[in-house]
Amino acid sequence: MDIDALRSAHPEHWMKAAAIRTLTLDAVAAANSGHSGMPMGMADVATVLYQNHLMFDPSAPDWADRDRFILSAGHGSMLLYSLLYLTGYEDITLDEIKDFRQWGSKTAGHPEYGHAKGIETTTGPLGQGIANSVGFAIAEEIQRARWGKNIINHYTYVMAGDGCLMEGVSQEAIGLAGMQELSHLIVFWDNNNITIDGTVDMADKTDQIARFRASGWHVQEIDGHDPDEIDAAIAAAKKDRRPSMIACKTHIALGHAAQDTSKGHGALTDQGQLEDAKKAYGWPHGPFEIPADIKSQWEAMAERGKAAHAEWKGRFAKLSGAKQTDFLRTYAGEAPAKLASAIRAFKKQVSADAPTMATRKSSEKTLEVINGIMPETVGGSADLTGSNNTKTPDMGVFHPTDRKGRYIYYGVREHGMAAAMNGLSLHGGVKAYGGTFFVFTDYCRGAVRLSALMQTPVTYVMTHDSIGVGEDGPTHQPVEHLASVRAMPGLNVFRPADTVETAEAWELAMASTATPHLLALTRQNLPTVRTDHKTKNLSAQGAYVLADAEGKRRAILLATGSEVSVALDAKKLLEAEGIGTRVVSMPCMELFAQQEESYRKRVLPAGPVRVAIEAGVQQGWDLWLTGERGSHKKAAFVGMDGFGASAPGGTLFEKFGITAEAVAAKVKELL
Repeated sequence: MDIDALRSAHPEHWMKAAAIRTLTLDAVAAANSGHSGMPMGMADVATVLYQNHLMFDPSAPDWADRDRFILSAGHGSMLLYSLLYLTGYEDITLDEIKDFRQWGSKTAGHPEYGHAKGIETTTGPLGQGIANSVGFAIAEEIQRARWGKNIINHYTYVMAGDGCLMEGVSQEAIGLAGMQELSHLIVFWDNNNITIDGTVDMADKTDQIARFRASGWHVQEIDGHDPDEIDAAIAAAKKDRRPSMIACKTHIALGHAAQDTSKGHGALTDQGQLEDAKKAYGWPHGPFEIPADIKSQWEAMAERGKAAHAEWKGRFAKLSGAKQTDFLRTYAGEAPAKLASAIRAFKKQVSADAPTMATRKSSEKTLEVINGIMPETVGGSADLTGSNNTKTPDMGVFHPTDRKGRYIYYGVREHGMAAAMNGLSLHGGVKAYGGTFFVFTDYCRGAVRLSALMQTPVTYVMTHDSIGVGEDGPTHQPVEHLASVRAMPGLNVFRPADTVETAEAWELAMASTATPHLLALTRQNLPTVRTDHKTKNLSAQGAYVLADAEGKRRAILLATGSEVSVALDAKKLLEAEGIGTRVVSMPCMELFAQQEESYRKRVLPAGPVRVAIEAGVQQGWDLWLTGERGSHKKAAFVGMDGFGASAPGGTLFEKFGITAEAVAAKVKELL
């Protein structure tokens, strides 16, 4: 690569791009850790994008109609941090750049949402960023249709590398975006032919150009170091009615001794080679030194976005007061005030009618209430709409012919769906939920984990939650999944016992502004256990006394979901023998753990024997069985210790010993 020719052809552009490259080299060297090559290779694309196209306002980083920039190749985080510092974002100072990858800094090893304004999503697990971007682009389409293009009309730009495109979730995302014709989504592929192990052809020979075209994308191939080609390609992409992929042929670690090698992917810390690279760039300045004229040129790039933002505020001010309030509410992620009263009225009716129904159906009934008063909800399913019960009649289907539709057919793309839901939520203005079978949590776990890490308030509707699935057998019967998702920090897992608890779980999910929720719901019908109406949301406490002992309390039964009715039946058997028994419903362990210790002790006092009942494995229950200090000795668990089998659900509960009789026997054994 002729560096001198690049410098002489576009000297002003070159020096602005060199600022990214040198900040990257200095920060990685200071940290003795990081990834230098990607920012050095994609600096030209980033410079042209920010200078000529990206609409942003560093003084108002949360402006709803800003363009979104997503660094899917999150290991190249110094590219993003450099851009935020150079263009004047308050959160990323030069001191933060110097503290790259250090304790307490905003410049983490991979971009982390919430650490600094301008970081649109957490990336690093490859493929997640490009999959998130589909959700961002869908949200933009829906919002543009709802509010009009004078209020919402922006682009989502993504930088993805070879690794992102190798990840399976990328094809789920690419296929969905192509089918939905997301014309405001533009992806730059950093085509440098290098991975950690060596050249890409050691592991892959996919024709990415053909792959994107086959998926319905507009595709261009350019020299990723030629600013004129970059600019023309972005302009052409914005004119096409399809999502666009721009294949940018680049050189990883451009201008460094490690250029075009796998070593260039990682931390380039050799001081002599660093100085040689700076000389090749024509950069005579010291470490972390950005000349004032270059810094001012970068800051000037924001002026176009600041002017656009000012014009936008004028247009926004012309909306009615009610529309302005609703817009701001939805972008704040807040539920409407009437949600609580609507859920209370629904609960009251359910308690009076006492229906017997599967909690997946209970969820659908609750959504009929919610979707009617929350036009910002966007639902979907991974090809299981009729089984997950996630679509209500008033939603309409999101499609290239109907951008006001609020229901998405994701196809058999569990991981892509979950990642898109994160993007929908992060974009703002929508409340995202999506469904699949609970056992397929495994397929979307990477995105669920990022929901928890970023605290995006999405809702996972996971139906067919136990051996109650029945005849489909152990491949479709979750047993370890409750323990698995409960082990994840920052995720509220609900397993409601009936329609009332399901409604309460949904109320909490819709009111959440910063926590993802997962609802594990049954395939089989369940009786209503909450027949005594309470206006208070009891599920918000995580666990509560559903039925107390009739005489002296000698046993406490703890249960979730379908096993709460089993516990109530066991209580009847035990009370008939004079054994006073309390039943505690525990729809959400995470919320119960957050309650005051005094409340937890009132629900689970010392003394009585304890038996937990759940059609899953025991992991996670010991805290509540033996006590927070392990001092409660008389406790047992009734549930699963292996995989299920293929048979009717009722037969399976009997064969695996999850019955009222087995619970009563366990209590008497402990006594």
